[in-house]
Amino acid sequence: MKINFILNDNIVNIDIRPDKPLLRMLREDLGIKSVKEGCGRGECGSCTVLVDNKPVASCMVPAGQVHTRKVTTLEGLESSGEIKQIQDAFVKSGAVQCGFCTPGFMISAYSLLTGNPNPEREEIRAAVSGNVCRCTGYTKIIDAIELAAEYIRRFK
Repeated sequence: MKINFILNDNIVNIDIRPDKPLLRMLREDLGIKSVKEGCGRGECGSCTVLVDNKPVASCMVPAGQVHTRKVTTLEGLESSGEIKQIQDAFVKSGAVQCGFCTPGFMISAYSLLTGNPNPEREEIRAAVSGNVCRCTGYTKIIDAIELAAEYIRRFK
């Protein structure tokens, strides 16, 4: 199947099996490496991307479903500079351990902070509830997202 979509603000035309997971298409066919496969069942959040600006587990989305849609990965947010404050906050808060889950957490944080620049801790917890980290107790991640919100409010 030929699908056309926007990936990180670039038009992509690709011939692909429509049932191939979006995660695999991004990594194997398009070279996007921030999207990780942790569980392959939509439970860990390591493969989180934005589809039409909403966070989704890309391992659960058939590639054919992104036809004519907009897909954004951490690479796209990095190149536009939109994720810089979140990255800085994660580093400053010590929220980066092994780093495997970090892109998914950052995508979820970005999605939250885009719509709510002043979230409560419970709102942050809810926003990242689909992301699993095996290295931390989540406190530093929640702290990092609070700090990122502060950075974003301060520099807007």
